[in-house]
Order: sequence, then structure tokens, then C-alpha cells
Amino acid sequence: MDDINRTETGNEETGRWKNFNSWIKYYFNYECYMTFLNGCYSCKWEAQQKKKAKRPLCCCSLRERLFYPWLIMSFCLSVLLFFTWIETSNEFNGFDWVVFLGTGVWFFWSIVLLSFLGILAAYTTLLLVLGFLLCWEKQRLYLHWYHKILVLIMIPFFSLLLWILLTYWKDRWLTIGLSLQILAPYVHLSSISVMVLLSWPVAFYLIHLEGEARMRRYQITSNERRRNTCCSMLTKLRALQVAVGVPFFFILLCLYVVPFGTYSPCLQEKEKLAPKPNFFGHRGAPMLGPENTIMSFEKAVEYGAHGLESDVQISFDGVPFLMHDYDLRRTTNIKEVLPDAARRHPSLFRWSFLTTLNAGKWFSDVKPFFRMKPLSEDDKERARNQRIAKLTDLLAIAQKEKKLVIFDLNAPPSKHPSRLSYIHLVVRVILDSKIEQHLIAWLPGSERRYIKSKAPGFQHVGTFYTLQELADENITRINVDYKRLYYNGLREYKAANISINLYIVNEPWLFSLVWCHSIHSVTTDNIEVLNEMNHPYYFMSLSPTLPLHCPLCSPQGSYLRAETICDIGDMALFLLSPRSFCYSQGEITVGINNWLFIESPQCAFLGFCNSTL
Repeated sequence: MDDINRTETGNEETGRWKNFNSWIKYYFNYECYMTFLNGCYSCKWEAQQKKKAKRPLCCCSLRERLFYPWLIMSFCLSVLLFFTWIETSNEFNGFDWVVFLGTGVWFFWSIVLLSFLGILAAYTTLLLVLGFLLCWEKQRLYLHWYHKILVLIMIPFFSLLLWILLTYWKDRWLTIGLSLQILAPYVHLSSISVMVLLSWPVAFYLIHLEGEARMRRYQITSNERRRNTCCSMLTKLRALQVAVGVPFFFILLCLYVVPFGTYSPCLQEKEKLAPKPNFFGHRGAPMLGPENTIMSFEKAVEYGAHGLESDVQISFDGVPFLMHDYDLRRTTNIKEVLPDAARRHPSLFRWSFLTTLNAGKWFSDVKPFFRMKPLSEDDKERARNQRIAKLTDLLAIAQKEKKLVIFDLNAPPSKHPSRLSYIHLVVRVILDSKIEQHLIAWLPGSERRYIKSKAPGFQHVGTFYTLQELADENITRINVDYKRLYYNGLREYKAANISINLYIVNEPWLFSLVWCHSIHSVTTDNIEVLNEMNHPYYFMSLSPTLPLHCPLCSPQGSYLRAETICDIGDMALFLLSPRSFCYSQGEITVGINNWLFIESPQCAFLGFCNSTL
């Protein structure tokens, strides 16, 4: 009787497994499918009958089982670094600039690193998937030693990159935190979906283990030695069930309670959304024209910049001019004109020499930004003729267009004749230009008392000062790094009516987060793209119940209360009564039971009514 039960149980489990995998044999050549899996995983492409694991605990040798945790570790590190580098895309231009300072070669090193990390993440993911499919087919695992060597090399490489990030680039982790603020609802929903999909193979595996355990229980006989062996295997099966099931349900439970501890500023009522932040063109519009040139600033004005940002240095003969770098290699043709002086500080040249340099030819030859749009032929020709601009050129544009001006004032080198008086020199140049004083947002923190006495109309801008320091200096505007937004969204400054400008914000997702945080303005390189945004991305609103009117009814109209469940950009979702009728202006809407989907550029609708047509 025991033998009959044992045979029936074994046949039942085998039947379940075969029925579940029958779709693979139906759609694919099973022999080719297994050859492909074993070829990719073990580098053995010969079609041969592989040894199948008779028991779920014997899918691989002890050596393979000891190596598998290293593969999982490599996968986790690769995905972590890949995700980290994707989310720091706002800093790619700065990374390329830092590499240029060390190598003297301008290239998109950030994109190269992104591609490399993506390939490694895909590689480790593929190995895990192949191993899972082989286990699913009850095949023994033999990971080729080529793969093992690569995996073991990747672990110290990833560890080194993490150490570099943790040691020299700590603030980049704040960018990850900011990205999770805006992506948290979507990451949560995606994670739940993935766990639901994984629940099927996990449940099937647990059921299979339960069947194996029952079969082992039937195999227990009076023979003491055989009884001990079966009991030991039965214990291992139960332990494996616990090891697989408990972590899965624990992770699922954590995902379900995540919303209680998640904060996303883009999850708010639409009526409370602040106005769109203003733009300061970072060195003008450096994706549309050579940075810190007249063309760049005019392009920024053309795309609606509220203010213009630049970097000011002092020539050897006392002329303030616009230049960011501490040498002229990147943005001028000094290598062609005077190669021996290419690494000399720009402030050590006289203006008569600086004005002869071309400051735009590099822009048409080398793209400074990976995702910048191609220039028209007219813009290319205009860019090639750009020269280094003076501070007075910027002030003239700002005066004409009534734009704010904010700039970093770089101190000259120690042997410069204006080393001790460069602030006074710049103030005198600004006052002589006759620009309206309220258009100057004065950022340098030195000699503020002198500035207030000579130019009382300047708007003084602070950095990350305390509220008391800002009050003492009578400063009502601050200019801080966007990563400071991670600390409580700068709520205490907004509560004190301090205007906040964040730099440098280039990515649409980051600008959306800034918008949801009710920040007043941003400094950006990407003014063309950000200016086209009419609403923050990833925005979700939970609006109160709204009374709506339908003009198709009687003159008095009938009203129906509809609740906005979710509003994501141009899509709106409303909950209606079962007998509701709805239409929107110029758009077709679809009602499904109690749910209505509306797609419209303004999410506009005329009304709802509960009358039947």
C-alpha cells in the first residue's frame, strides 16, 4: 500500500511539473531551448542529454552552491551602481568637465561609464535568469569558469566604485534620495507588480516542495537507517520551504507598508501646486550657444529666462570679462594662437589679447552636452564668430531686456594688480553701466557693507546661511545647490519668505521635483526643454470632491459630484456614479463601469450628469 501511494504521489508531482512546462514544448523546440540555456550558462553548445536533478536539493554541486551567493552579490552591486549613475544624470556635464581637467580631452565619459555599467548589470541579470530557468527545468548547474572569473573580478571593481562614491562624491547619494522622493510611488507600484508575478513560480515551487515532503514521508519504513535518511531529507525540505517562503512574504509585507513611511512632494492636491519656477540661464543657454557669450545670453532671453547667470574674472589690465574655467583650453582657440600659454590663468592676460581669441568655434566642433539638439547652419556660423564677452556686454543685454543678473566673482591670482580691489572694480563697472540696481543679484559674500553703501539697490543673495544670519544681513534670497532640497525641502526658508534659487537643474524629473517643492527659481543649462514643460512630471493629485455641471440638461442644469482619484500630467481619472454620462471639450472619453478616463491637453471637461440619453 505504501508503494502504491508513493508511486501515485510521485506521478502526480511529475505530472504537475510537465503540465506547467508544456507551453515551452508547444512553442519551442525543447532540445534547442535546453541547448541554448546550457550553452549560455555553461558554454557547452552540444546537444546532449543533461543529468537532471532528482531532488530539489540537488540542483547543483557544492561548489556551485558556494559560488551562487557571489553571483547574487555581483548582481546587486551592478544594479545599485547602474541605478545610481542613471539618477545622477543631472551631473554628467560636470563629470565630463572634471575628466577634461585631468586628461585635456573632451568626451562624453559619463555616457561611456553609463553604458559600461548597463552592460555589466545586464550580464549579471542574464546569468541569474539562466540559472533560474535551468533550475526550473531540473537541470544541474555548471557555470563556466569564464563567467566565474568575470563575476569575481566585478565584485572588487564595484566595491572600488562604491568606495570612491562614498569617499569623494558623498553628496551624489542625496541625488538618489531626491529621485526616490519623486519616483517612490512608481517604484512601489512596479515592485508590487513584480512580486505578484514572482508569486506564481514561488507558489509553484513551494507546492512542489510540499509534494516532495509528502513523498518522503511515505517512504519512511521500519528500517532505522533508511528512516533516519528520509527524516533528514524531510527536514531539509521543510527548511527550504521556510527559506524561500518566509523572505518572500516578508518582502511583500514590507512593500505593502512602504506607503506609510514614504514622502513624495509630487503627491498633493492640484490646487496647491505652486507656480512654475523661473529660470536663470546658466552661463546663458549653453545648449544653444557657446557658454558666456553674447549669443548664449540672447538665446536664454529668447527662451524666457527670468535672469542671466555668469562667471566674472578680471583681466590683467582691470577689465571684468566672462569666463568659467581657470584656463582657456576648453572654450577658446588659445592652443592654436599661443599653445605654450594654454594652461595660464585667464586673469593673467590683458584684454587686448583676450578679445582676439575665438570663443565659439569649439562649440560647433565638439558637443558640450550629449543630448543637445543639432544647431542650424545659421547658428553654427554665428557660434563660430563669438568672442569672449565683457561684463558690460552682459549688463547691456540685461538692461535692455529687464533681466536679473547674478554671477560668481572669481578672485584674481595672488600676483594680479587688482587682487585686493577687484570687488570695488566690479562695482564701479556696474554703476558706470547705468543698469537699474534692482536688476543686480549680488552673490559674492565679501565686503557687503561696502556694497550696500555704494549700491543700496542691489539685491543681496546669500548661500546656505542660517535664518538668523540672513536676517542680520537683510537678505531675502538664497542661491544653493539643488541637493540641499533633500533636507526637509528647505521648508524653514520658505516659511520665512526667503526666495530660493537652486543650481544646477537640467533634468526634467529634477525640475518637476523642484516645482512640487514650491521653489521660486532654478539655474539651468537646459532652458529650452524645461521651458516647454507645462506641468511637473510624475505629478499625482488627490483632489477633493468637485461639483460639476452638464449643459445638456435643463437650463438650471443638474449636478453630479465626481471625485478626482488620480491626475498624472495630461491624464485624469474620475470616479462616477453607475448612471453617469460624461463628455469633454473636443475629446472622446471612455467610461468603464464606475471609472472614467479623460485624455486632454488641459484635462478639461464640460460636465457630468446622471440623465439618460
